[in-house]
Amino acid sequence: MKHNMGSTDRIVRAVVGAVLAAVGIVIRGGALEFGTTLGGVALVIGIVFLGTALVRTCLLYRILGIDTSESA
Repeated sequence: MKHNMGSTDRIVRAVVGAVLAAVGIVIRGGALEFGTTLGGVALVIGIVFLGTALVRTCLLYRILGIDTSESA
């Protein structure tokens, strides 16, 4: 699959994904009282962001025709 994410986009996604995943784990663990549903949603979104940063491909970008890679 062709990469469609640039380095800045990858870094932002990795940082935001790590923070969301950590917050989701903390909420699901019961340390913060925001509800387990919100914790689960934050965890899933964080994992998706980390995954897209790892593989350098965003399927939503592909659907919308967005390409932030340096080769664009």
